[in-house]
Amino acid sequence: MTADFDGLSDPKAMRALAHPARLQILNRLGVEESATATEVAEIAGITPSAASYHLRMLAKYGFVEDAPPRGDGRERLWRTVGKPLSVGLLPEDQPEVRDAKVALMAAFRREANQEADRALASVETEPEEWRDATVFDRTRVKVTAEELTGLYKAIRELIEPYAVRRRERTGVPDGARAAEVQVNLFPVITRPVPGLPTEDHGLAQRGAEAEQAEREAKGAEGARGEGSQG
Repeated sequence: MTADFDGLSDPKAMRALAHPARLQILNRLGVEESATATEVAEIAGITPSAASYHLRMLAKYGFVEDAPPRGDGRERLWRTVGKPLSVGLLPEDQPEVRDAKVALMAAFRREANQEADRALASVETEPEEWRDATVFDRTRVKVTAEELTGLYKAIRELIEPYAVRRRERTGVPDGARAAEVQVNLFPVITRPVPGLPTEDHGLAQRGAEAEQAEREAKGAEGARGEGSQG
């Protein structure tokens, strides 16, 4: 992203969030209305005590909060607070803020790539309608910076009615399940061009290989000669 869109800016909060287990916990809470430390621990592959610690850290920086109890109320439930998780670099960012943003964006990308990899690995086992609905697409566009920003806002407007929490309020249709939309907008950076190997380089390589083969052959002949003496 090239603009912050009222997103994250506190370096301590961003460093706290840039942890794989905490991102997985937030993803789980983003889909479920609420969950216990034990329930999110299973998703993140950590112990319940470790999950409790991560939840407290997320709560410290305002990402999660206590949820209303269920059943007998003995278990502590957590939910997200709906805090924006967008982040982008700004010209006025101090070095500490910039470093925290870069680390968090890298964590976001790793988590997103892992989510996409899991989907791709399982796509053949999905029902036909979900296989047809699964799309991995890349499109190059020619835009100004302002147009790219506008494109992001337009995409967000299209996605928003389908967001999990919004859908839970307006009604979830039969057959609906959790899905993910990943949006990446960035200027293309020219790849380094290594160039083609020259013919001279190829001849030199072949010459070196021939010399090596000749040395090995002479060595083998010498060994046979030594073996025949006596």
